[in-house]
Amino acid sequence: EKPKKILLIALAIGFIGVTLLLKPTFDKDSWFAGLMGLISGMGAAVAYVNVKQLGQLNEPDWRTVFYFTLLSTIGAGLWMLFDSFQQLAWNDLAVLGGLGLSATIAQLALTRAYRTGDTLVVASLAYVTVLLASVFGIILWGEHLSLDAWLAIGLIIISGVISVHSSPAKTP
Repeated sequence: EKPKKILLIALAIGFIGVTLLLKPTFDKDSWFAGLMGLISGMGAAVAYVNVKQLGQLNEPDWRTVFYFTLLSTIGAGLWMLFDSFQQLAWNDLAVLGGLGLSATIAQLALTRAYRTGDTLVVASLAYVTVLLASVFGIILWGEHLSLDAWLAIGLIIISGVISVHSSPAKTP
């Protein structure tokens, strides 16, 4: 799909907001982690475009999520072969089950959003996760945000509003 200029602007505004809110810093010892973050972001972008294409081929959401989960599980299992494994307690199973269920529901919803929606609109609305993390920090842990953090949140909200209003509503 050909991106609209206004959506690219909204994406940039949201990215600036997230950057101002998170204030990432890199020193000479963390360049590799920063590089991995950039590569991960590019990989996610490619994956989202592929999810959109799979949706256009009428691939079911559940199958896309299943194979994503399968490959992620195999990758994590291979990683664990080279790292130590911490034994789990029985009471951890309920938490892990809840995390797995909520992650599955979220992945199904995200896959459907990319399949049926405008890719750039969905991507720019994904910035809301950072905003929600800040709100949860305020509500659950009593965090206090600085003025520049509130300005960053404002940019993220503006980005979302621009994205939603720049894309025509689809009727079923």
